[in-house]
Amino acid sequence: MASSLPIGRASTSRWWNRRGVRRLFWQLVAAAAFLAVLAWFVGNVRQNLPRMGIQFGFDFLAQPAGFEIGENLIGFRPGQSIFRAYLAGMVNTIHVAILGILLATILAMVVAMARLSPNWLLSRLAWAYVEVFRNTPLLLQLLFLHITFAQVLPAPRAAWSPVTGVFLSNRGLMLPALVVQPAHVAALAAFVAGLAGVWWLRRRARLRQEATGIRPSTASATIALLLGLPVAVFVAGGAPLALDLPALRGFNFQGGHTMSPEFASILFGLVFYSAAFMAETMRAGILGVRRGQIDAAQSLGLNRLATLRLVVMPQAMRIIVPPLTSQYLSLTKSSSLAVAVGYPDLMRVYTVVTADTGRPIECIAVVVAVYLTLSLLTALAMNVYNRHVAIVER
Repeated sequence: MASSLPIGRASTSRWWNRRGVRRLFWQLVAAAAFLAVLAWFVGNVRQNLPRMGIQFGFDFLAQPAGFEIGENLIGFRPGQSIFRAYLAGMVNTIHVAILGILLATILAMVVAMARLSPNWLLSRLAWAYVEVFRNTPLLLQLLFLHITFAQVLPAPRAAWSPVTGVFLSNRGLMLPALVVQPAHVAALAAFVAGLAGVWWLRRRARLRQEATGIRPSTASATIALLLGLPVAVFVAGGAPLALDLPALRGFNFQGGHTMSPEFASILFGLVFYSAAFMAETMRAGILGVRRGQIDAAQSLGLNRLATLRLVVMPQAMRIIVPPLTSQYLSLTKSSSLAVAVGYPDLMRVYTVVTADTGRPIECIAVVVAVYLTLSLLTALAMNVYNRHVAIVER
């Protein structure tokens, strides 16, 4: 009895002709080829290094480090392990990257709004900022800032003091430091709990809107959780507020918090450079929202700020976030230029450890692993946020 299915359809129904099977097959082939090349490379390295009298291994990470890291956040001291030295450099890199991303995002939003401003002078100034910083090399900007902080600014005894307790000299920027007390920690914990509460309220309001078409207001509860709860906890703890002010003693300042010229150079250099690119990304995203959406919002009586917050930005974010992710990744990787201005980041530790141990392959492998992990975590966080702001079609 002849089959009722056409010959062509019967042939394509076989399991090896299915699209999913073919896709999985070629992915496995690509993965196998990559692993084969990697195995060949590792085999060559392990075979040739002993022939050249070079040891391979990561046991050197447990050796004591005979150098000092002048500026670190984990209290590294000479004599501790090389692994801890790498950890200190990694923390410094993460410190610069996180602060750079936050400050660059804020500055980029301000510049983007200025570029779109109807004020001609403000718009031209923002345009000049973008063109200057986008079209000059980042390394040149870092060196310029470092020379400015280290040589142009006055000595500590003639330091500039624009505000009481704030001093600017060639030794860095001296700021008042908050003396942390238990009430501050409790207030911070209350703020984090308030964030969790706001997230739950907004999620519940969104579900209510999807079910009934009416979104309940969460403004009062948000203010109470984010502002009222931490303030109440802080006041209940006695509201302690003690500042450690910097003071000139001898030839330098003591007390307070000091931002070194090296840290200021790499931080502000990354912020000014990256914000110029981010500002154009944000401006393009805002301009990507159709003019009819803005006209409709204004016809409903919304002012300029409400239109921007409720109508323009929610739609612009789905355009802004993907390229903004690339800018965040670029800023994180560009922090490796800190070695040019003397800031002890991960690359600085790498150069010193390589010179001391003679293990260039292992040292660069550690650096690659750290930067790869930071980039993947940044991309993961931004992808999660991108899915959150994306418009879901019904």
